[in-house]
Amino acid sequence: MRAYYSTRHVLDRAFSGLGYGSVALMALALVALLGPIIGKGLGAYWFRGTVEFRLFVLERFHRGNAKKIGIEHREAMRAREPFWAVLRAFEAEMESDSALRRRVGKDYHRFQSHIRELLGPIPGDSPPLLMRQQYGQTRWDRALVKRHQALHIEEWDYGDGTGMGVRVWKPRRLLYAGTALEPAFDLLENHLEAMLRPRWTWYGRFLTDESFDAHFFGGIWAEMLGTLCLTVFAMLVATPIGVLSAIYLSEYAPEGKLIHLLRLFINTLAGVPSIVFGLFGMAFFIHALNVTPSKSVLAGSFTLALLVLPTLIRASEEAIRAVPQAYREAAFSLGASRWHTVATILLPAALPGILTGTVISLGRAAGETAPIIFTAAVSMGEPLRWGRLLTAPTPALPWNLYNLCTEHAAVDEIRHVQFGMALTLVALVLLLNMAGIFLRARVSRQLKV
Repeated sequence: MRAYYSTRHVLDRAFSGLGYGSVALMALALVALLGPIIGKGLGAYWFRGTVEFRLFVLERFHRGNAKKIGIEHREAMRAREPFWAVLRAFEAEMESDSALRRRVGKDYHRFQSHIRELLGPIPGDSPPLLMRQQYGQTRWDRALVKRHQALHIEEWDYGDGTGMGVRVWKPRRLLYAGTALEPAFDLLENHLEAMLRPRWTWYGRFLTDESFDAHFFGGIWAEMLGTLCLTVFAMLVATPIGVLSAIYLSEYAPEGKLIHLLRLFINTLAGVPSIVFGLFGMAFFIHALNVTPSKSVLAGSFTLALLVLPTLIRASEEAIRAVPQAYREAAFSLGASRWHTVATILLPAALPGILTGTVISLGRAAGETAPIIFTAAVSMGEPLRWGRLLTAPTPALPWNLYNLCTEHAAVDEIRHVQFGMALTLVALVLLLNMAGIFLRARVSRQLKV
């Protein structure tokens, strides 16, 4: 007997240790996953913004002290004037020296391109067409990258014998040693802060500003609004259907092969890949029913509703079945009808479990990408307007995050937007889940009272 209790004690401790270890492992995985997203995602909101950023916000959104920003911009322009003077002197030198023009002409054009990306248009340039060419770097971290590219020449060394090549950065000033351009490199290296005047900036409007020039400037309001609309409308469609279906299956449906087969279908649908729902939504809601002529919030919401419906049905049915049978018997003994019993006794008692299924479904609907690719999402677009809230396509955080990371022409230039979108999406799902958990806890306390 003593050996039995000793073995049981060892097993209990082993299972407890295994549980604690699993929790610790999950916590470490969560930190490893969310750490970079939080760290780099905050860079979309809190960063060292240059005078170009403040000028952009003033001109495009009419925010900021115009007088103060004007003075700051003029001081930055005065700090850049010696640099422009060096460029003009070098161009005059190239005009008179054909050998120098042949030797460095192509590289000087590349150097000018880096300078335009760093400081904006060079005096004497024709008015640029793209917005990204009208301003210099708006973020100090990207300005440092552009300065490095301007100060160095990128080359590839294939001498290691592997055939892969190693990138090597060589100082550009060596190519221009003894020319009129040589002082420009010292100016870039030592006086860039005076030219761009960076300071720490809190950009909370990243959530509510529209984007400009393929997310080079502005915020993510269109994606944020589109995700909220798709999620809310999907749950407005799925929740009543799911709860009513659960009521029928648990309280009205006779047990038999047909109902067993129906539950099997529901469980199977819960495991179907989401891309299949997207293809079905496009074929059924857009092409067959012609709910809207093309992609729209309405078609995307219906598709997301179908996606979360199996989870919602199963969670609601289990919550209703978990209500003690004594509740039903007491209601029936008092003469209550079946529907009155369901509406006034069973549903309030099962509400915490139903809310749990709703919260899970809500988080999944907000984060899904595949179903909305074919039915609702577009890569670029204006925020939804009230007149076309349901009939227009919309950008959405999951799809646009994928699009910006894989298909954008300048992926490295907008890393802060990508991580900012990821952080916002994670925070949105977390807030929705926390709101659902809070609501469930409040309902549970009221039921106990």
